[in-house]
Amino acid sequence: MTASSVRPVSEREARQVAEAAREQVWHKPSFAKELFLGRFRLDLIHPHPAPAPDDVRRGETFLAKLQEFCETRVDAARIEREAQIPDETIKGLKELGALGMKIDTKYGGLGLTQVYYNKALALAGSVSPAIGALLSAHQSIGVPQPLKLFGTQEQKDRFLPRCARTDISAFLLTEPDVGSDPARLATTAVPDGDDYLLDGVKLWTTNGVVADLLVVMARVPRSEGRRGGITAFVVETASEGVTVENRNAFMGLRGLENGVTRLHRVRVPAANRIGPEGAGLKIALTTLNTGRLSLPAMCAGAGKWCLKIAREWSAAREQWGKPIAEHEAVGAKISFIAATTFALEAVIDLASQMADEDRNDIRIEAALAKLYGSEMAWLMADELVQIRGGRGYETAASLAARGERAVPAEQMLRDLRINRIFEGSTEIMHLLIAREAVDAHLSVAGDLIDPDKSLQDKGKAAAKAGGFYARWLPGLLTGPGQLPRSYPEFNPAGHPDLSPHLRYVERSARKLARSTFYAMSRWKGRMETKQGFLSRIVDIGAELFAMSAACVRAEMLRSRGDHGVAAYQLADAFCRQARIRAEELFGRLWTNTDELDRKVVSGVLSGTYEWLEHGVIDPSGDGPWIADATPGPTVEQNVHRPIH
Repeated sequence: MTASSVRPVSEREARQVAEAAREQVWHKPSFAKELFLGRFRLDLIHPHPAPAPDDVRRGETFLAKLQEFCETRVDAARIEREAQIPDETIKGLKELGALGMKIDTKYGGLGLTQVYYNKALALAGSVSPAIGALLSAHQSIGVPQPLKLFGTQEQKDRFLPRCARTDISAFLLTEPDVGSDPARLATTAVPDGDDYLLDGVKLWTTNGVVADLLVVMARVPRSEGRRGGITAFVVETASEGVTVENRNAFMGLRGLENGVTRLHRVRVPAANRIGPEGAGLKIALTTLNTGRLSLPAMCAGAGKWCLKIAREWSAAREQWGKPIAEHEAVGAKISFIAATTFALEAVIDLASQMADEDRNDIRIEAALAKLYGSEMAWLMADELVQIRGGRGYETAASLAARGERAVPAEQMLRDLRINRIFEGSTEIMHLLIAREAVDAHLSVAGDLIDPDKSLQDKGKAAAKAGGFYARWLPGLLTGPGQLPRSYPEFNPAGHPDLSPHLRYVERSARKLARSTFYAMSRWKGRMETKQGFLSRIVDIGAELFAMSAACVRAEMLRSRGDHGVAAYQLADAFCRQARIRAEELFGRLWTNTDELDRKVVSGVLSGTYEWLEHGVIDPSGDGPWIADATPGPTVEQNVHRPIH
């Protein structure tokens, strides 16, 4: 079966597969879910949750060791130059216990909390984003996390000690013709006695080139007595029939061990299946609920580095008689970097602590953190390059060769770009979050807009929806955001007043919910096609969540006597910047070019504007757009490179 002959899947089938995989029930409260419903539940995040003293001691002890290791035994320039993390560096990370940061101590891991795991990733990722990606892919989406959540005790006993100290793991879902649409997954796992035989080709297997263990998603055929469906397996990379056919190279993250892995009749014991047949996608999505937090943690770390370089360079560089930081055009960029870094750290620390306490459902918060962190970090790095001017575009090696400080600003920009694609692209994250944000509406009114439902079903849905909206809509009319003295604890003497920002969040949450309701009333079943509208709804929610986190963090720091006034200043600046962005997004909900854009796209695809492409030469060369992924034995050399 070639990549182009993968079984066609209708849009409806694809949605059904995705819907079946998502977690259907909300067992715990969610701050972000309530926010999208127009309810500002500040009590869910304030006072800011705090880690236990023992967790802090254990985490700080490891961070000190990791910092010393990164400062003395990691050569970031060499990783960039050779496009590979040296074996001795990876072995050193293993000896340090960095592979087992999130693994329980009873399996040989360090047992760090999500908060300190993320701090460690931010630290390691700041010296080399490739190291951050290696550690994150291994622990956030590789073998340890799904086993922790869904593995049997026997599986945990077998694999977790290896993952904690010696074995690197990878996660294999994507295929040459399958990205964010898992309904088209072509890799198969055919039952054979007490085993399964796996066949297929997996693309962009981060860590796959050096991995010892793989989590593989494959489709088990449905048969009598077997549910079948997409299923998760732990696969030994050394198994017969596993071939790493290529080590991929990218514009950034040059040390990333990412490849193409072919599986040909790979025999996997049923004991290596994670969860029941057909549960693979649910396992993957649930794993990502907290796994996604690792990426924005490294984005927050990138922001801290951008701020450091912007501060030092802008004070040293003079133009027209004064340091460039004192020129308003540059100063605005520095203010954006500082305020946004504060907010990103606030978002990631809050979401991580909520994950550790396990009192709240953070699936939306984690997704918002990933979306917002990846987009804002890219903007901060871009602004840093602009502040540095020509030196920002010049490589660190070139700067060093002519006697200047080797600042890898252009590398940071390249390395951060993938975060807008990794673990769910920005576009997919918008749709995923939007689906969760309107879940309450669909649960009561979904049958009303489902074209396949009978009139009787629609009648029942109408009655159910009527009761829900009769209770819900009146609550969107007024709230604490309209009272000038609400949230007084955020207006301490001698500090900037943050209470107006929280009142804005409360009012805007109700406005956001009213906008969503109006759109559903207007478009009904066509709502899911209005991706531009839904993306703006999500982006507004992200700004409101970040504002809330920033204010709560500032108050926590003030109450601890830890840079309180400065934290309030940063939170105030961020909220003022975020409010401008949110107001622009509110305006674009109803005033935009979405309809015209659709017409232009139709013209592009039909060739109407092909004349516009004349006058250039395409250097791309020949070859298929999507590589052939026909199952079968490999014809390539195995470039798998285990590190022991």
